Amino acid sequence: MDLVESIRVRFERMRDSLNERARRLFVAAEALAIGWGGVAIVARATGVAPSTIGVGKKEVRAIEQSGMPALPAARSRRAGGGRKKTTSKDPTLVTDLERLVEPVTRGDPESPLRWTCKSVRRLASELVTQGHNTSATMVSTLLKGMNYSLQANKKTKEGSSHPDRNLQFEHINKRVEEEISARNPVVSVDTKKKELVGNFKNGGQELRPKGDPEEVLVHDFVTELGRASPYGVYDIANNQAWVSVGIDNDTGAFAVEAIRRWWYTMGEPSFPDAEALLVTADGGGSNGSRLRLWKIELQRLADEIAIPISVCHLPPGTSKWNKIEHRLFSFITKNWRGKPLITHQVIVNLIAATTTKAGLRVKAEIDSNTYPTGRKITDAAMAKLNITRDVFHGEWNYTLHPQA
Repeated sequence: MDLVESIRVRFERMRDSLNERARRLFVAAEALAIGWGGVAIVARATGVAPSTIGVGKKEVRAIEQSGMPALPAARSRRAGGGRKKTTSKDPTLVTDLERLVEPVTRGDPESPLRWTCKSVRRLASELVTQGHNTSATMVSTLLKGMNYSLQANKKTKEGSSHPDRNLQFEHINKRVEEEISARNPVVSVDTKKKELVGNFKNGGQELRPKGDPEEVLVHDFVTELGRASPYGVYDIANNQAWVSVGIDNDTGAFAVEAIRRWWYTMGEPSFPDAEALLVTADGGGSNGSRLRLWKIELQRLADEIAIPISVCHLPPGTSKWNKIEHRLFSFITKNWRGKPLITHQVIVNLIAATTTKAGLRVKAEIDSNTYPTGRKITDAAMAKLNITRDVFHGEWNYTLHPQA
């Protein structure tokens, strides 16, 4: 027992300083020093397998006979030594795993994991069902070697691409440059995402004392405060914006009312000699290119302010390219991150406080008017419009002139 204990103590002292090969030679030298029965004694003291000690004894004897190590200094095992890789023993493992994780599963609609979460444990379970001897750890290692990683969805597709999409953007750019050069106002308009009004969770994080997060309601059920519809009008040339916070429906009348309020509050003072107004908008929603109410209300506004109003719609599927999205709305979202939008007035205050290093200035106001849906615009009313459509895509580019 004293011999076993002394070997164990020496081995424990050296273990962390030795690589695999050095440990093998160390235990082999101890066994050779003992003589008969040395392998069993050393195996008992160190926990090293007797077969490993036997391999080490052969290496020690080879060094004694030739004076040269049996292996290069950088190697612990001979080439091909050690346990065989799982993929070598199971050549179809990688193929079957790849078939399970491929997004389209190689056209196989009957893939067992086509409609389920593809976690490594579920993949390992399915591979075991197919007859493979594997584990979640092995699946994770194989996926990493196959260059797979966890991926979130990425918003890149913009819907169907119109063949004249690029030409329309060039047309809009040309019109914007012309109007700005003529010192006429050019605005980008759109409705921001509707927001729940109340003590609800708002995305993002805000600095607060550690361990003291602001408490909000658990469920996002609409309360009597309803939702807010922020409609923005962004002045491209002056980097200024107006936002009407609507409490009713987001209709064409609401959209044009926001433009009207911008004109009297910010537009007319900035452009006292304006001879025209250019509006750039996406092709859907309350300012859609096919929305009759939008055009009827724009005609009323043109009559009211006595200047023509031109509209250039972005081509289908490109609403995120609208200037207002990344010049105004994105900064509003950053400004109110982590702050519950408790009341409409809180929303107005947060919007009006939005600024940027480029000098963005924003004004906001609650629009308490009601805007009923379902208003029918007759063909006769449309025929009375004093509208001129451009030669190039008149459904996207048109001008409403004041009535005589």
